[in-house]
Formats: sequence, C-alpha cells, structure tokens
Amino acid sequence: MISTFFGADSLGSLAALAASLVIGIFFGISLEKAGFGSSKRLAGIFYFRDMAVLKVMFTALVVAMMGLSIAIWAGLIDPATQIYYMTTYYGTYIFAGLIFGVGFVMSGWCPGTAAVGMASGKMDAVVFMAGAVIGSILFNEIYPLIKPIVTWGQSGLAAYGQPGLAFLNESLGIPRRVVVLGITLIAVACFWGSEFIEAGKGMKSYFKSPFLARFSLVLILTAGILFLIPEKKFSASESRLSTAAFAPSVVPSGPDPVSDRALLTDVASAADHVAPEELAAALYNRDPGVLVVDIRPLDEYNAFHIRGAVQVNMPDLPAFVSARTDKTRIVLYSNGMVHPSQSRDQLYRSGFRNVFILTDGLDGFIDRCLKPVSLRSPPLSAEAARQINAWRVFFYGHDQAASAAPDSVFQGLKLPGMIDTGRLADNLTRPDIKIIDSRSQPDYNTRHIPGSFSLSPEHFRGNVDGVPSMLMPAEILAAKLSLMGIQPKDLIVLVYDGDKMRDATLIAMGLERIGHTRYAVLDGGFDKWTAEGKPTGNALPQVQRSAYLVKHGTDMFSVSYVKVLADVQNKSTLILDVRPEDYFTGKKSDEARAGHIPGAINRVFSADLAKIDAFIGFKPLKELTDIYAKLIPSLDTPVVVHCRTGHQASQTFFLLKHLLGYRNVFWYDAGWTEWAARTELPVDK
Repeated sequence: MISTFFGADSLGSLAALAASLVIGIFFGISLEKAGFGSSKRLAGIFYFRDMAVLKVMFTALVVAMMGLSIAIWAGLIDPATQIYYMTTYYGTYIFAGLIFGVGFVMSGWCPGTAAVGMASGKMDAVVFMAGAVIGSILFNEIYPLIKPIVTWGQSGLAAYGQPGLAFLNESLGIPRRVVVLGITLIAVACFWGSEFIEAGKGMKSYFKSPFLARFSLVLILTAGILFLIPEKKFSASESRLSTAAFAPSVVPSGPDPVSDRALLTDVASAADHVAPEELAAALYNRDPGVLVVDIRPLDEYNAFHIRGAVQVNMPDLPAFVSARTDKTRIVLYSNGMVHPSQSRDQLYRSGFRNVFILTDGLDGFIDRCLKPVSLRSPPLSAEAARQINAWRVFFYGHDQAASAAPDSVFQGLKLPGMIDTGRLADNLTRPDIKIIDSRSQPDYNTRHIPGSFSLSPEHFRGNVDGVPSMLMPAEILAAKLSLMGIQPKDLIVLVYDGDKMRDATLIAMGLERIGHTRYAVLDGGFDKWTAEGKPTGNALPQVQRSAYLVKHGTDMFSVSYVKVLADVQNKSTLILDVRPEDYFTGKKSDEARAGHIPGAINRVFSADLAKIDAFIGFKPLKELTDIYAKLIPSLDTPVVVHCRTGHQASQTFFLLKHLLGYRNVFWYDAGWTEWAARTELPVDK
C-alpha cells in the first residue's frame, strides 16, 4: 500500500515540502501551457469565446478521479487512512461559489491562475493576489462574526466525523463505478460541446478531428475498466467509507459501521466507559482480555503512564485496534476524556465494539485508585484501604508506594488544599513538612513559624520570552526547591499574611508546574497562627540540599495568548478576568491598552475573601459554590482565569480547581500585560 504524506502524518516534513515544490512547478507550467496565464483567455469562457478553462478543469478532474479510483481498487491507497477529506458545508459552498464566480468574472483570475499570471509578469494578476491577501486577513479578523455563515449547511455526516462528500456515490447510494463512468460521460460531452462552440467561433478546434473521438473513447474505456477490477477491501479502515456508513438503518455484523442512534444509545447507557476501579482491578488481576492504550504524546507517556499501557498516536488507532481482535476490552485514556471519547466514537462507527474509554481519564484514575488513603475523605473502610494500598504498590512500584505510605496524622487532609493551624502545630517537627513563608523578608526576619523558609513569590517569576512577571520554567523552580532541601515526598505548607493569600497561591502555581501537588495553604495565614499563640522564632532553618527532579508534562493548565484567542473566537471557553472592576471596564489602566478580552466576565479575586474571626481567608465554600455556579455552567466547563500578571488569578485558580472542584481550569499567566501589548489582539471596554 502507498503511504501518503497525510497518512504518514508528515505533511510538515522537508520531503513533503520538496514534493510540493516540484508538483507546484509542473502544475504552473501546465497551466501556463494551457493558456491560464492570461486573464483575457480565462474570462473568455463566460462569453463562450474560449473554452480552455472548461476543458482543462474537466481533464484534471477525470484524470485525478480515475487515477485515484484505480489506486484504491488495486489496494494501493487506503481511502480511510491515506486521504484527507474536507468537512462539507453545503450552504456555505453554494454561497461562496457564487462569490467566487463573481470575482472570477470581474477579474479573470482565481488564486492559482493568478500565481501563474504573476510569474508571467501580469500586473492585473499582482493586483488580484494583493486583494486576495487583504481579503484573507479581513476574513481572519472578522471570523467570529461570520462563523455562522462559514459553517452554514454543515453535512450531518461530517458533523459526526465522516466526510460529508467523501464520495458522491456514498452520499446518494450510487455505486462508485457508476459515478466514475457518469462523470466521465459528462466530461466527454463537455469536451465535444466546447470544441463545437470554438469551431463556430472560427477558432482552432478538434470538433471534426479523429483525436477528439479517440481521446473520448480512451476515457470511456478507462472508466469501463473499473467495472472489471475487483475492489480491494481494507477491513475496518475501509469500512469507515463503505455505503453502510451513509445508511444509518443498516447495522452489519463484524467490523462494520453502525447507526448514530446505536452509538448514542450506547453512550447514554454508559456502556462506552470503564470505571477507574474496574480497570485497576482488571490490570491488578492480570486479565488477559484487557489492553490499555495511552493516546497522549510520547513525552507525557514517558513521564508517567498506567502500568501495562501502550502508547499509540490517534491516527494509528484504526490499524492498531484492528490487529488486536483477541482483546475483549481496549481502554483508551488521556489526561481527560475529550480525545478518548472522539477516538472511541469513530472506532465504534467503524465497527469495533471492544473499545472503551476510561472514566475521568488518567487524572481520575490517579485520584480514585492511587491517592493515598491518608488523603481521602471520608475515611475508607479497612478493606478498601488495603485495596488502595495494594493498587499503589502494583502501579507505582514498591519504592514509590512506600515513600508515600498511609499516615494517620493527615487522615482526611485533601491535597492540594487548606491546612488548619492546629494540625500544622501538632506536626511542626516532622522532617517531611516544609513551610514556605511568602511574607516580606523583614517580617520573616522579625519572627516566623519555626523551620520555615522565606520565599517571595517574585522569586518564582521573571522575564520569559520578553514577557515580564512570568512564572519560571520548571527546571528553575525545581532548582529553587532543591536549594531549600525540599523533596517530592514532602508536604509543603504555604504561609501568607493579611489578605495576601495570592502570594501563597502564586508559589503554589510553581509547585503545580513541576508536579508537586502535595501542598496546602495555611488557613488564616500567619496572622491566625500568632493570634492563637502558636510558636514563632527568628532562627534560620538548617538545610541539606536535595536534587529535586523535574517531571515533564505536568503543566497542562498554563495557556498562551494563542490558545485564549482561539477560545474567544470559538466561544468554547469561559474567560474569567479577576482584576478590579475599574480595570476590567477600562476606566483605569496601567498597561498598554485599557479594557478586557472580548467575551470575558469579571469576578474580582478579592471578592472571594472575607474576614472570619478577625482573620482573612476564603468565604464559606458553600457560599462560593453558589456564586460560581451562577457564573460557570458546570464543573466540566473549560475556564481560563487571568488578571494582569497571573498573581491575582492564581488565587482564583486555586479556589476553583482545588476547593470547589472545577475540573477544566486553565491559567493565562501572561494575562493583561501581554494581551494589551499585542496590538493584533482584540480588546473590549
């Protein structure tokens, strides 16, 4: 079988570029030879003076159609995996076709022929291409406004991941061979009609030439040969484009497509999921019928994966699954559930009934099956605790499981989360507890919790790629922890004073970036600690440096302006701006531009805090839960939080992610500082 650049996922390779250049050069030469370097000749078709456009286009169409059909029938190209199919938008294509036609009539050029004209030194082609470039830029800028028009009339099949018009016959239920022959006959008729028109205009014509008759006969015979070639079958991958895929009422047995109703019924009954506990038990008991597939990138897989899982890229899943029919359950997982769900649904439509997704993804598996017993609330039964500990030994290995063995002292403490002053005071001398004090150094020098380290949140930030006040890369953050002797197994307690909880949570973002989730913020901060008469001192801690190893692939929450812009354009994510209201509305500004990201909503970070028993901390979680439920549709809604430099937003991130249970919270670190400075980004007031 021939592997195309698309099928090999190598469209961005140097070989693909070289092939594109060679094909493009010969394509341009062919167009020039056909007379497509002249706008006058191109426009002649609209006045029936020159039919070159019609003849060249139909020749290209028929040759490509026949060549591709023969390659597919002979088994040289798998149409399901080696060919890219554009999504079909019927209404848009009709509307855009009319616009394109008007532009073609007015200018005599289309983008491809204009490139040929430019190469020939035609100034009108240069003007056309300049207009095309300006139009493309304008289209990009106003895309959010015209998106309903751009996607108008989307094919129902395309909406479910199928090519809307992959083959005309499959949309209409007509055999492929008949479609090929029919289009060929139409082309032949157009050839004869074009030659007849040109003969009537006194132009050079093949209307009465034997060449036209022979050429037409060759085309018809070639199309007829397809009726004699036995079609090569591609099993599951080919069946994705079989006629049954376009006939929902047909439900064949074996690896064949099924109806959308059957698929949705399966999803509605949760038959497409495997619970983390069920998977853990199957793997722990070494069920030979279960195979776990990690579809994340290879670097994330290498950083950590479920024991026994194999890494497979999404485009390779059909071939991989089709070769493993002996498995009763093939379970797909990623960090979340979006990509596994999409992959599983497509495989299901291709007839694979043994493919499932892992409920809540890898994050859910770790939380439900591998979280230490000491960190769970409510407490587990003795039997459940034994099962969790056994799973931890099996999936993590003896050393790692032992290093995080159950500890009754921290029973019920949710991490990351909040820790109360009493619990910390009772365990202050434990060597695996490290305290980081985020207050100013003079305040720390005066008095601090014994054994704590002084660390300004600004020590975790700096200029990254030209943007100031960015959180440092993981390697730098890990080095800072190493200088304080901190190890991955340590519980880190973050201390703040007054209403500056954001100082502690900004440091927490650094811990999140390197994958250190064993941390907690001291509830009430240093003010509550001292008011309760807890011990303080001014001695510096004794340190034995460590070598904190960086875990790659742990920062899945930081987003760039590119991602935020895409979210704004697609309206797929809630943008939460936590700056003070006057800065959000644009009344005040200390940045390059005033205002806010289009579509963003404002919830000031400080509104989540309150003075409770004379100490400032979060408002009651029940109250905050009700407030955010009115702002964010569900716990699964994607949310991007940002402020000016990520500082204030870190507090809201911590609240939403770790205290209120929102599962898709992201952090735009560069925030309004970067967005306002990039003049190409949109701003509302």
